[in-house]
Formats: sequence, structure tokens, C-alpha cells
Amino acid sequence: MYLGIDVHKRYAQVAVMDEAGTIVEEVRVENANLDELAQRYAGAQAVLEATSNYYHIHDTLSEHLDVTVAHPKKINQIADTDKKTDRVDAKELARMLRLNSVPESYVPTEQVREARALVRGRQTLVENRTKYANKVHGLLSDHGITEDVKPLNEEGRESLRELSLPVPFDTLLESYLDLIESLTEEIRKLDETIEERAGSLKETQLLMTIPGVSYYTALTIYAELGGIDRFDGDKEVVSYVGLNPVIRESGDSRIEGSISKRGSGRVRWLLVQAANTAVHTSNDEYLSRFYDRLASRKNSQKAIVAAARKMLVSIYHMLDRGEAYDPPGVTA
Repeated sequence: MYLGIDVHKRYAQVAVMDEAGTIVEEVRVENANLDELAQRYAGAQAVLEATSNYYHIHDTLSEHLDVTVAHPKKINQIADTDKKTDRVDAKELARMLRLNSVPESYVPTEQVREARALVRGRQTLVENRTKYANKVHGLLSDHGITEDVKPLNEEGRESLRELSLPVPFDTLLESYLDLIESLTEEIRKLDETIEERAGSLKETQLLMTIPGVSYYTALTIYAELGGIDRFDGDKEVVSYVGLNPVIRESGDSRIEGSISKRGSGRVRWLLVQAANTAVHTSNDEYLSRFYDRLASRKNSQKAIVAAARKMLVSIYHMLDRGEAYDPPGVTA
């Protein structure tokens, strides 16, 4: 039997198909009751899309079923239907599973999920803090205050608390500063947890041997890449992160454009920052020579992006071989 499961926030639409391609059951099930359905069809194959809440459902179903997780973007590109309803989607998933044509999505381990939750949670806190800092700047601008104050540091907040703004803007300013202070403390506590987690994993310990890679960068790279053995080679990792140049070919001409920017923008940004540190601060001879050679022919921005790509290639081989950073031994 083949189960196509279209998962929503509280329920799932399920289509059950037999070996001949006939739908034998269609049912809408509360997510909390999917375990009962899985037990009834124990040993069967099932497929669901990688939605925001699929981890728990995947783990529950996997107790009884052989579960495949479909890549949502790729499956939409090849699905053989123009209609979009829960019943149609569930049947289409079952059909593709029966035909062995489901584009699979990576299912991270519990360890990787926890790392993702930590680094993504930190990013959310930082984004919220930045939002309130921008509100502070907007409030000051509205009242003609052009002083260069920094609400993200303690000295700046103390200076801002001494300002006299009219009612009710004084209250708003105080509220924003209190929120920034609270978020700063939460980020600090989360940083301690992230540092502890990064220090406990072999993969992140290896990554932190790279000049310019901190515990946060290391855990983010580990969390977003997941198991390195799921990649066939360094080119696949570079493409996954979106640091690969877009190639356009026409006739005998071949043009190498800007990077594709697919995948995790968070990892791309961190790799570029780490490459900047390695080249300009940490004196990494391997990357510095590469950067200087490119920067002399291209602009510095293109050179640092290329250095970030070379660092990612090194990261792939380090994790694949279980070795610390050793540039001469890395094929880039």
C-alpha cells in the first residue's frame, strides 16, 4: 500500500493506493490520530511534504511506516495536476510514491534539529532587537535628534535614558530600551548554550579550527548543512548553499555570472563574514593568497565571495574526512 499524506496544521488528508494504482481509502485525520492510521497500515510506504510541522509527524509515522519526505518545491514542479485541493494533493503524493518518482527532502537527525532550533532562535531574537533599535532611531529622528547613539550597547542606552522627550514618546522610548535590554540578556544566555553545544560536537570542534569561525558560525554551518554524507561532493555543497556561480552558455560562449543565492542565506552571510575575518584579521595564508590573487584582477567583493566558496569546499572535505583545518591537504 502507498499512503499520500497532505499535512496541515491540525489535520492531514490521506489517500491510500494499492499496487494497481487504485485508491482504496480517502480520509481526513486529526494529526493527533495519525498514529492509529499508521498502525492500521503498518509496513506500508508513506509520503508527506516537508512542511513547517513535519518533524513530529514524520517521527510518529516512522514507528510503523516506511516514510519518505517530499521536497515541496520540487514536487510542485513535477506533480501531474493543475488542481490544488487536499484530496487531489494526497492522491498525487500516493501516485508519485507508487511510481517511485518522489523528489526526496533531507530529514535532519534530532541532534541537527536541536542545533537548528538554537541558531535560528538566536537569529529571531537578534532580528527583534534590531527592530526595536530601529524604532528608537525613528523616534529620535521624528524629534529632530541627530546624535549618533547606539541603543544596542549599554552605554548608548544609558545616554538615551537621559533624554527628555514629550509625552507619550518618553514612555515609548523607555519601553523600547527595556525590550532591547531584555533581548540582549536573552541572547547572552542563548550564546552560552550555543557555545556549550558547539564545544560538545565533533563536527563543530573541527569547524572551529578554521581561522575566523566562531562557535556560533560553526554550529550554524553544522545545523544548516546537516549530515555531510548526504552530499556527493564539494560542488553539491557549494550549490546547496548558493555560492555557485550561475553559468550561461550560448553557442561557443560561456558566461560566469553572479552566485545563484539558493539555499540558506544565513550560511552564505556567515561564510562571507568568516572569510573576511580569515583574510583581513586572522592572517590565514591559504585564503589570503587566494583572495589577494583574485582581488588584483576582480573587485574585493567578488574576491571575498570566492574566498567564502573556497572555505566551504574546505569545510566539506574536513567534515567528510573528519580532519581539522589543514589547507595544503584540502582540494579546493
